[in-house]
Amino acid sequence: MKFKIQIITCVIIIFFQIGCSNKKDGHKIITNFKTPLGLENLKQYIPNDNQLTNEKISLGRNLYFDKRLSIDGTISCSFCHNPLLGFSDGRYFASGVFGLKSKRNTTTLLNRIFAQENFWDGRAKSIEDVIYEHIEDQNIFANKLDNVVKILKEDKNYIRKFNKVFDSDITGDDIVKAIASFTRTLVTGDSPYDKYIAGDKNTLSQSAQNGLKLFMSDRLKCSVCHSGPNFSDEKYHNNGTKLNIENPDLGRYLISKNDEDKGKFRTPTLRDIGRTTPYMHDGSIKGLHALVEFYNKGGEPNIYKSSLIKPLHLTEKEKLDLFNFLRSLTGTNVYFFGNR
Repeated sequence: MKFKIQIITCVIIIFFQIGCSNKKDGHKIITNFKTPLGLENLKQYIPNDNQLTNEKISLGRNLYFDKRLSIDGTISCSFCHNPLLGFSDGRYFASGVFGLKSKRNTTTLLNRIFAQENFWDGRAKSIEDVIYEHIEDQNIFANKLDNVVKILKEDKNYIRKFNKVFDSDITGDDIVKAIASFTRTLVTGDSPYDKYIAGDKNTLSQSAQNGLKLFMSDRLKCSVCHSGPNFSDEKYHNNGTKLNIENPDLGRYLISKNDEDKGKFRTPTLRDIGRTTPYMHDGSIKGLHALVEFYNKGGEPNIYKSSLIKPLHLTEKEKLDLFNFLRSLTGTNVYFFGNR
């Protein structure tokens, strides 16, 4: 009898330890998020008050695809940031509940872990700021965080998951933190370009290799703005998109109020660009061929246009070379739920 009690006691202790171990693993902070080929040395921006954990990322994934975040329960984050479209939406302007539209094109969520400022004009200083704004934006979710909390508290699974991740009841701040954590795992790399740079010279066609040389050349100066491993300097430029129209979008100027910022917008990453058409803040350019043509002619004239934007005088062959190089930047585009 005494022996049986000892066996039962040991079993209970083992299960308790396993439970604690699993909980501990779920709470373990991911100090350096593993990224694909080509992105290994980029600085990662993860807030001190919202460190990544596997459990939090998994919870954020559930919330990302949950339509209950919107006021009428019809759209989720994936409506505008579709995994199949490079986490953009293929529309000219972002669309929300009741068919309402924003005034700007949806930017991709890919590789935002490598940047701090968000939106075309940089008004959001973190991914968390983006989520707070979108939940209450009348043209997107048109909801209130308090209302989202109330709805999710009716779901026993969410109550259990939030308690497991945050050791507390569901709160608006924690909803935002979980979605932001998942968003930071949306990375793309390991593209034919990355493999070529890593030494596999068979991954790029000769045309794409020619396009790479053109892209990096002093003649075209593409890499001045689309610089670094993520092909973005994360700065603001007036690239010659339409400004000489009635009620133009003044971009960064609306935030800074500096005249020199009129018509400037944040440089988007070129990674997975083959999936994220249409392009520009107004969605005015559809497809890579049209994009190459836009820059070849030097953009649209406006008094604030960057001096870097000039006619390129590309031949038809050079246009095709650039097109093929840009296509080579399409990577794995695999979203995952936890650290890999």
